Amino acid sequence: MTQHHIAFWNVENLFGPEDHAPRIPWVADAMRRDLRGWTQALYDTKQDQLAKVITALNGGKGPDILGLCEVEDRFVLDDLVARVDAGTGRRYGVVHADNLRDKRGIDTAFIFDAARYSVDTDLVFSHFVIRRTGTRDILQATFQTPEGRALVCLANHWPARSGGVLESAGFRATAGETLAYWHGRIREEAPDGKRACIVAMGDLNDDPWDGSVCSNANATRERGDVERAQSPKFYNLSWEYLKWASSTRTGTERVLDGTLYYNNDGNIFDQILMSRPLLDGGDAAFKMISGTGGPEPIADMVSHRMGEGAIRFGLPKGNAARNVDATGYSDHFPVSVILEEGQGP
Repeated sequence: MTQHHIAFWNVENLFGPEDHAPRIPWVADAMRRDLRGWTQALYDTKQDQLAKVITALNGGKGPDILGLCEVEDRFVLDDLVARVDAGTGRRYGVVHADNLRDKRGIDTAFIFDAARYSVDTDLVFSHFVIRRTGTRDILQATFQTPEGRALVCLANHWPARSGGVLESAGFRATAGETLAYWHGRIREEAPDGKRACIVAMGDLNDDPWDGSVCSNANATRERGDVERAQSPKFYNLSWEYLKWASSTRTGTERVLDGTLYYNNDGNIFDQILMSRPLLDGGDAAFKMISGTGGPEPIADMVSHRMGEGAIRFGLPKGNAARNVDATGYSDHFPVSVILEEGQGP
């Protein structure tokens, strides 16, 4: 049965170099201090490191669809895709919408194997998350196989915990509500209605048990609840991975149980959420293969600094030329899931 490797990665501040000519003027003003010293050489090294990891996904074949966040613009995406194309032998397409509301101008995006999927630009949407200060939109795209199977993907990057976890919780709750709203609307508007295959992915800046995820986004650990639900509800694959990580850990052995680490403590901020049809298969276009959906432990990233996640390699606050580890990748691990074609159209 044909399989599809779907992944997401926060690539941590993928900005062009300091003198990046296409930069939006207000972004140049906002990021002037942080980008000072972010040279072409540092930028090229970061791009090479990111491409190395993306190429290693899916057993070294590269992902079929990859959601991304913390990218500056289409130009840096095109640079990344050129490297990934060279490493995988594939030809990747890009889905991207400029986000003019985030205070740093960073975007969410998708890259996808253009030989396996087509994307109707009329079905690409950038959903505005309403809050007092700007934040990233939720990017929605529909990927269609040559046989007409459709997979709706939503790339998320929810507001950070700056200012305090509790103080900022309302912003993430709003993002969760926005995602849940569009989950329902897709089911209403899609040609296959409640059988629509929907994957929401992203850096949610909250763990799977936090209210923004389980209550506002309606993403649960109870697979049976989703399979029986008539209303829009997501199954959160993070719980499957956490269960596996817990059962695998023996003695002092360290198992990767976070998608990012801070002070040696792991968080599962990067998550993949599945709509009901992907669980039960049946007449749906795709179905999930159980046991996938957690961080994909790329060997180089894990061995580089096990216990702290991927090396911080981006734009440290104050000056990009300081505290940069040119052997690093990102402060997050990629997460992935494998789908198999179902019995439906």
